[in-house]
Amino acid sequence: MRVGLVCPYSWDVPGGVQEHVRDLAEALIELGHHVSVISPADDDASLPDYVVPAGRAIAVPYNGSVARLAFGPLSANRVRRWIKDGNFDVLHVHEPAAPSLSLIACWVFDGPIVATVHGANTRSRALLAAEPVLRSALEKISGRIAVSEAARSTLVHHLGGDAVLIPNGVTISRFEKAEPLAGWPGEGGAIGFLGRMDEPRKGLSVLLRAFEIIGEARPRLRLLIAGPGDSADVIAKVPASLRDRVVLLGQVSESVKVQVYHSVDVFCAPNTGGESFGIVLAEAMAAGAPIVASDLDAFRRVLRGGKAGELFASGDADELAAAIGRLLDDPPLRASLSAAASAAVRDYDWSKIARDVVKVYEAVLPAGPAGSASAAAASA
Repeated sequence: MRVGLVCPYSWDVPGGVQEHVRDLAEALIELGHHVSVISPADDDASLPDYVVPAGRAIAVPYNGSVARLAFGPLSANRVRRWIKDGNFDVLHVHEPAAPSLSLIACWVFDGPIVATVHGANTRSRALLAAEPVLRSALEKISGRIAVSEAARSTLVHHLGGDAVLIPNGVTISRFEKAEPLAGWPGEGGAIGFLGRMDEPRKGLSVLLRAFEIIGEARPRLRLLIAGPGDSADVIAKVPASLRDRVVLLGQVSESVKVQVYHSVDVFCAPNTGGESFGIVLAEAMAAGAPIVASDLDAFRRVLRGGKAGELFASGDADELAAAIGRLLDDPPLRASLSAAASAAVRDYDWSKIARDVVKVYEAVLPAGPAGSASAAAASA
């Protein structure tokens, strides 16, 4: 099957959607499909062979964050050329309502379109105002996927209709084994965080308050933080007596990210909202890290209601500190949570998730010899 994947966000900026599109593309290629991805990216960017750049993105506030999107004549022309050259059996767009390439591709493509909704947000005034314009593109979508119940609710509110629930995937083998970073976790214990330091909904400020509470009583406990943002601003929020125990790595490579998960005694996901799945949780689970996460609906589902990781009341630094302390003081509990997480994450391995996505592709292919041949090849 010839599959065109459309990523709305800049390829060179770390993000859950970009990682999802990358891993899906590679899993589909592994299954024997021909895959091409178009994404906002500079022409001179270092890209995988299967990615086509659609030009430089611009930063736009979107869904409680700042997304790097591409929308304009240059992007539209590149999408048209890519679609013409690709001769795709099916087009798979991600975040179709975002003002970026996915929306353009829906307008341009005349064949079967599958859309995946990742985000969980409320019905916004901007989307309401743009609804007449969006409708002409979105009504062409013939297959819909949501990565979570929260994303499904967003799709129903914004676009109407329903969707197949297929969660985010994780390449488990990529995370299972890695050497810890040199000197980590250490005898005094280590807490880990991975995410944008300057994005409030990632909850780093909650974790810093919790570390202040628990750190004073544990003089050798350290906090390891990985992700883009202003390091000086983060350190300024930490009491002077604790600053030498907070280590900031900044944006890290994929290989170092895996090492981070293996370098801590407790991994924390203190997010305060706007999460529809929690790919960072799935990655930490694949690495076997004991997890403490906020009790967002999406996180609760991924962690099996608390069986595969501790949950705390979102935004409550005192409760987070208490949960971290319980895990640090109870190695058998950490081992039990690690084993439960490793078992639960099997449901999210890309080898399974990609096959579920292909079933959606098969469902939207037109009847007739061409469609039947593609479906037969996909099932082989």
